[in-house]
Amino acid sequence: MAEPKVGKISTQDRIRSLMGQYGIGVVLIIMMVVIAIMDPRFLTVSNLMNVTMQITINGLLCYGLCLAITTGGIDLTVGAQLALTSCIIGHLMTNMGLPMVIAVLAGVGVATAFGFINGFLIAKFNMFPFVVTLSMQLVIRGLSQVVTNGRAVMITNKAFAGIYSNKLGPIPFPIILFVIVTILMYLLLHWTKFGRYIFAVGGNVNAAIASGVSRFWVLVGVYTLSGLLAGIASVIYTSKTGSAQSNIGVGYETDAIAAAVLGGTSFAGGIATIPGDVLGIFIIGLIYNGMNMIGVSSYFQSIVKGLIIIGAVMLDMVMNKNNH
Repeated sequence: MAEPKVGKISTQDRIRSLMGQYGIGVVLIIMMVVIAIMDPRFLTVSNLMNVTMQITINGLLCYGLCLAITTGGIDLTVGAQLALTSCIIGHLMTNMGLPMVIAVLAGVGVATAFGFINGFLIAKFNMFPFVVTLSMQLVIRGLSQVVTNGRAVMITNKAFAGIYSNKLGPIPFPIILFVIVTILMYLLLHWTKFGRYIFAVGGNVNAAIASGVSRFWVLVGVYTLSGLLAGIASVIYTSKTGSAQSNIGVGYETDAIAAAVLGGTSFAGGIATIPGDVLGIFIIGLIYNGMNMIGVSSYFQSIVKGLIIIGAVMLDMVMNKNNH
C-alpha cells in the first residue's frame, strides 16, 4: 500500500508565514529609518522617550480593543469612557473636594461598570457589539457632559499631577504602568484559561460552547476589562492635561483599532498576540510623531491613519484567507 504524499509548503505560504511572524517588525524598522533620514532628531533618546510617554494612553485602549476584537466583537466606547472617567475625577476632586484616591477609584469604577454593561448586553441578548457599543458611546459621552455641564474643570491637585510627571529613577511613571499592564495582559491572554477561552470564543463560538466554555462570562469579562483599561488610560490623560473635559477622547477608538490590527489582531476573531499589539502601538505612535516632526498637517495624518487601517485589514484577510 502506497504511503500518502505529504503536501509541500508553497512559496506563497512561506511568504505569508514569514509576514505573519516578522512583517510588522520589518515595517517598524523601515519606517524608523525613513523618518530618521528625513529628520535626524527622530532617533534621539529624548524623542523616543517622548513617543513612549505618548503611546501609553493609546496602548491601554488598544489592549481593550484587542480583547474585544479577538472574541469577534468591537468596543467603540473607549474614547467616551476616557471622557467620562476624566469628568468624574475632575468633578469629585475640584467641585466636591473629595480626596484624590476616592475620585480616581470612582472614575475608574464607573468606566469598568459601563464595560460590564456592554458585555452583559452583548452576551445576554446576543446583540451586535457594533450596535451596542456605538449606542453606549452616545450615552457615555452625554453623561460626561451632564457631569460637568459641558464645561472644562481644572484640576490643581499636585499629587494627581504627579501621576503623569513623577519618575522612578529615570523612567516616568506612565511608562512603568504601561509595562506592568503589558506583562499582565500577556500573561492573561497567552497563559491563562480565560485567555484560551477568549481565543476559543473568537475562533469558533459553537465549538467553544460545546467544550463547556461560558460565552456569557467570557464576553462580560472581556468588555469589563476594556472599560477598566479605558478608565486607567483616562487617569493618565487627565493627570497629563490637568483638566477634565467632556469632548476629549474623540476618535481615540480608531487609533486603538489601528494599533490592534497592525499588531495582527484579526477581525475574523480568534487571532491576536500582545507582543504584536505592542509593535502596532509603537508604529502608530512613531507615525504620528514622525509626521509632526517633518511637518505633515493633521489633515493628512487622518488620511494616513485611515489608509493604515484599511491596509492592515486587507493584509489580515490575505494572510488568513484560508481560515476565513
